[in-house]
Amino acid sequence: MTPAQDTVVRRVLDATGVSLNEYVVNCAVESAANDLADRHVFAVSPDAWAELQAVLDRPANPNPRIAALLAEPSVLDASE
Repeated sequence: MTPAQDTVVRRVLDATGVSLNEYVVNCAVESAANDLADRHVFAVSPDAWAELQAVLDRPANPNPRIAALLAEPSVLDASE
């Protein structure tokens, strides 16, 4: 661990009151859960797959309320 990395970790430990061991274990468990979630494979029957493909392939239904919302300027685009 570099001195800069150690400083960051020590600051979060001081701020949270968590022990180094508890912090490392919590981070490792969270990271492991995320890694496992990214590796899930969902198997479906050929009929279910064909049904999903049919739903995804059909044209979208126009939604005037969403079109109106998207036509409005975004607060993120507003300049002051």
